[in-house]
Amino acid sequence: MYKQKGKLSGFHQFHEEWHEQLRELVQQLKKAPRPATNQEQHELHTHLVQKFTSHYYEYYRVKSMAAKNDILHIFSAPWSNSLERSLYWIAGWRPTTAFHIIYTKSSILFESPIVDILRGFGNGDLGDLSPNQLSRLSEFQYETVQQENAITEQLSDWQDSGNAIIGTMGDVDGKMGRLVEILEKADQLRMKTIENLLQLLTAQQAAEFLILAAHLLFGIRGWGVNHDRQRAEG
Repeated sequence: MYKQKGKLSGFHQFHEEWHEQLRELVQQLKKAPRPATNQEQHELHTHLVQKFTSHYYEYYRVKSMAAKNDILHIFSAPWSNSLERSLYWIAGWRPTTAFHIIYTKSSILFESPIVDILRGFGNGDLGDLSPNQLSRLSEFQYETVQQENAITEQLSDWQDSGNAIIGTMGDVDGKMGRLVEILEKADQLRMKTIENLLQLLTAQQAAEFLILAAHLLFGIRGWGVNHDRQRAEG
């Protein structure tokens, strides 16, 4: 649990612990039988997906507390490596990334068992997205892009007003408060995107998506750590 501290060292520690707990959740989800063949297995998938959702909620709850304490510290993200920071959109992952994960995996899975699919057989995974799911997925993506663009524009307006902060040192607290609001809108969109996708997907598909998203997170983190280490040694 995050406890506020003067220099926000508490959030750095929370961030590391949160990632370790995410790894444990991924392992639990990977051990769950797929495809689920009975009610008990379906309930297990649903339970683990709910644990993931709660874990993400906790991250954004704590992040919001830390941002209110020192928003610029959150944007600088000293707990992240240089690769992670280069990919950030408003101090976090871009919501539309989630759609790319699903589309990419869905196309790979679809191409592999296409003969079985044409015969009416399926595994219930992301390669088995129904026409209705694909249609709703497209709608969600369009809505998310629109909201992303709106928040990006708000950040751009805030940055354009930066000269006023430097020139007059006027309402700095108000400006920082506005930046906190922009960050919270971005984080709310990130969480809303996850919620919409989990509601759209079956429990098995949701489990697969969460594993893929976590592995992407771990992969980028690992690559970034290695890059920073090699740069320091060079």
